[in-house]
Amino acid sequence: MNRLRITFIVPELNLSGGLRVVSIYAQLLAERGHQVMVVSPAGRKPSIKQYLKSIIHWKGYTFQSDFDAAYFNSQDYELKIIEPHRSAVEQDLPDADFVIATWWETAEWISDFSPRKGRKVYFIQGYEIFSELMIDRVKATYYLPFHQICVAKWLVDVMINEFESLSIDLVSNSVNMELFNAEKRNKQVTPTIGFLFSEMKYKGVGVALKVIQKLKTSIPNLRVLSFGSKKPINIELPDYIELYVNPSQNDIQYIYSNCDVWLCCSLSEGFGLTILEAMACRTPAVSTKSGGPEDIITDNENGFLCDVNDVDSLVTASKNILCLQSSDWQDFSHKAYSHARRYSWHDATGLFEQSLINSK
Repeated sequence: MNRLRITFIVPELNLSGGLRVVSIYAQLLAERGHQVMVVSPAGRKPSIKQYLKSIIHWKGYTFQSDFDAAYFNSQDYELKIIEPHRSAVEQDLPDADFVIATWWETAEWISDFSPRKGRKVYFIQGYEIFSELMIDRVKATYYLPFHQICVAKWLVDVMINEFESLSIDLVSNSVNMELFNAEKRNKQVTPTIGFLFSEMKYKGVGVALKVIQKLKTSIPNLRVLSFGSKKPINIELPDYIELYVNPSQNDIQYIYSNCDVWLCCSLSEGFGLTILEAMACRTPAVSTKSGGPEDIITDNENGFLCDVNDVDSLVTASKNILCLQSSDWQDFSHKAYSHARRYSWHDATGLFEQSLINSK
C-alpha cells in the first residue's frame, strides 16, 4: 500500500473522548507507515473581562483553559500547534493526500482549501447541534461535499436522510483492551454504580443524579463512583459520590472494574465510549436511547436501554442489574466483556484507512 499523507485538524487539544479517538487513529495510521500530522490551535487566552473576573474571583469565577496535549504525546506523527489561538488557514497545513475535519468549525476552516492540501474528509463523532446560535452553521457543514466517516449507525442515518450525503462510511470506535480490561469477577460486596461526570447539558448528569438519589432510597449502602476532566462548578454533588478529577487511565480502569453497573443518561451521545470501556472491564451498562449506545447495548443481555429523561425506567433498569444474583450478574458481565473485545482499534484503523482510499 502506498504511503498516505494525512492531516487531522482539531479545534483545540483537550481531554475529551472525541480527541482521544483522533489521537488513537493518528498513532495507528502512523504505525502503518503513513505520514500523519495533527494540527491544532494553541490554548485560548482569557479576554480582559475574563482575566479581571478571574483576578477578583467574581462570584467564584476562575478562568480555565481546556487545552491539554496529553493524548498527543506520540513521536510517531507530527503535532503542529498554531500560535496564537486562531482558525487554521491553508498556509498552516502541509500538502497532503487527505485533510480530515474533526469538528464542525474545522470543517468550515478547510472548506475552501485547495486540492493540494488533500481530499477533504469529515470525521463525524456526534451530531453537533448544541447551541441555538450555531445550528445553521453546523448544519451547513454537513452539506459540504466531503467524504464522511461516522462512528455510529444513527449518525450515518442522519447524514443520509437529513443531509443527503452521498459519500459516507461507518467506522465504529473500539476500546484499548490493554488499558481497559479485568479478570472475571463477582459482584461487588457493596453494590456500586458509576457514571461520567460532565457539566455539559447533553451529558444528562442532572438526570443521573436523580436516578442515583432514588436508588439510594432503596439501596442505602449504594456506592457511587464517577470521574470527569474538571471539578464541579455549577453542579453540587452529594458527599457520597466518589469523584476522580482528571484521573489517569489506570484510575479509570479501576473505576470501571469496581462497578456493578455503568450509567449513562445522555440526551445525545455520538458513540458512548465510556460504555464500551466499562464493558471491557466486565461492567454491564444502563443507558438512554441517545444514539451511539444503541449500537453497543443489547437490551436485557449486556445491559438495558431506556428512553431519554425517563428517570423511573433508568432506576428500574439499574436496580435490575444491582440486585441480580451473582451468577446472573456474571452472565451480564461476560456478555458485556465479549461485546467489547470482538472488535479492536486495529480493526477500526483498517476500516478507516480503507474508507480514505475508497474515497479517492
